[in-house]
Amino acid sequence: MPTDEHHEGCGFASYHLSRSAIDDLASGSAQPTVIQQLQQAERSRRLLLLRALDEKLTKDPTLVGPLTAPDDVWELLARAERVVPEAMDLLLAHPYTGAWAGYVTRLLRDKITGVCPLWMHVGHLHALAAAVAIRGGLSFALRVPVWDGGAIIPTVGMARLAADTPYSVADVHVDRDVVEISNAATTVRLPRDHAGDATNWWGMRTLATRSGHLALSVRLDDLDPYRGLYEPVPPQRIARADVDGWQHVLNEAWHIVSRCLPDLAAGFATGLHSLVPRPAVPLRTLSASTGEAFGSAIIAQPADAATLAATLVHEFHHNLLGGLLHMIPLYEHDPAERFYTLWRDDPRPIAGVLSGIHAFFGVTAFWRALGRDDPGEAERRAGFEYAYWRDGTWRVLRSLSGDPHLTEAGQRFLDSITARLRPWLDEPVPAGMAELAGAAAADHHAGWRIRHLRPPARTVQSYTDAWVVGRQRPSLTEPDGRLTPTPIPDGSWCGARTDLIRAGLAVAEPDPEEITLMVPDATRADVAYVSGHNDRAIHGYRSELAEDGNRPDSWVGLGLALSAREPGADAARALLRCPELVRAVHRSIRSRTGTPPAPEELADWIGRSGC
Repeated sequence: MPTDEHHEGCGFASYHLSRSAIDDLASGSAQPTVIQQLQQAERSRRLLLLRALDEKLTKDPTLVGPLTAPDDVWELLARAERVVPEAMDLLLAHPYTGAWAGYVTRLLRDKITGVCPLWMHVGHLHALAAAVAIRGGLSFALRVPVWDGGAIIPTVGMARLAADTPYSVADVHVDRDVVEISNAATTVRLPRDHAGDATNWWGMRTLATRSGHLALSVRLDDLDPYRGLYEPVPPQRIARADVDGWQHVLNEAWHIVSRCLPDLAAGFATGLHSLVPRPAVPLRTLSASTGEAFGSAIIAQPADAATLAATLVHEFHHNLLGGLLHMIPLYEHDPAERFYTLWRDDPRPIAGVLSGIHAFFGVTAFWRALGRDDPGEAERRAGFEYAYWRDGTWRVLRSLSGDPHLTEAGQRFLDSITARLRPWLDEPVPAGMAELAGAAAADHHAGWRIRHLRPPARTVQSYTDAWVVGRQRPSLTEPDGRLTPTPIPDGSWCGARTDLIRAGLAVAEPDPEEITLMVPDATRADVAYVSGHNDRAIHGYRSELAEDGNRPDSWVGLGLALSAREPGADAARALLRCPELVRAVHRSIRSRTGTPPAPEELADWIGRSGC
């Protein structure tokens, strides 16, 4: 069983960060020494999980099924730790060692199987031991699990074997520098450098780049089964041309990050080990990470270097916070999905909100720096993104600050972000970008409200009664903050208007027809609104609501177009501040009378009641 040199006697070492280090992490600095402290704590945590697994296997060796006996695996790991400790350190630092250790711990604790038989997951320990020994040049023989013909050797590669069952085994045999992986049907001999592809062998790809004195090297991991977020996933090998594309865009992105955020970039080389590639998604920046896989990010192939740079900053912030949370609690457990955030379409619990604030503060800092560093073609785009995320992050930051579920350390963490972000609120951005960002943010907030807030039935009833019989409209009795969101949305949301804005900013000379083709979910009314043809947009949204009186995008779009034509109009205010009430009353009147009221007229009437 591997040990932690920080253990003393029967106790365990404790890990802590200074207050100044926590403040620096909160406000966007990532010095290598602090990253190393986070990694040491992660290493110790993973060793503790391995120790717990050792205890389980000692009590029940049959958990490994048809694989090599657990004692032989621990003996190989102990030998590797003595002879080649650097190989053991590399595997303990591997992000998906952490992901696997957490996953298998939950399976054993909760007595569940997962997506494969339990012995397959427990037996990933054997694959890790094989990887350590291969990297350390040790001779050994070991049996490892095979999933759909794939025998993974983490950080090294995957052997492809003929198999007639989904879950089987393979023998790994190493004699000096000769490595063979085989089953009854196939024998795979690894290339000497292990990294290259060969017959029935996929080597692990690596991307390396440099900007000045700052170098970055990461695995482009499309093989490891524990590289996902929740459950193990099969390999998704990407083409060589896509690897080259990743290398090209990473070269440019690393130059941007190193130039714009040098204090953060200094920690990347130490703290970022793996990227998991995903297929590109038009006009979407899809990425994710998990606190158990410190040093990793899942990223959809980006359209350009600035997008990748922003995404790397975003996910690295998630990694930093995940590592910090393993050392110190920033909030008490509260799973209630009660917060609005600009970056999600659903209500979020406190854990997701705090994580998002930190990540999008980093994104804000990135676009701010890029706009100042590159005042050319990127200036308008950077200005929009800066204003959009700056104001959105500030709004969510203020909603979370002071929450009773925050610990003292959690509030201090937010205070550090607040101190950095507050002075930026008054900074100017390129002409028109603040207005565009404000409209996009209002669009999202109103879209969230109309789908996740439910006005009280008595309020809807009183408005309906007053409208139907022609009485004076009632006063709104429910303050804005009193409504509790529900995670079940009332209608879908496509975000096409913001996509149209971003598509137009992403090219130097936008062609309206080409931009429209880039956003297939956009309606004619959306295109008219983003193009500044407000009357045409209003007419279009009226038509959409006549066809479907429940469509959230059409209600909010109508409010945006009315606001653009006449800022401060009562109808626009109601549709952007309390769209859930306008739609609910419209539904109720339609149900009672069979005749839907004119959307603008109803919104104006409700807007004059103080909504």
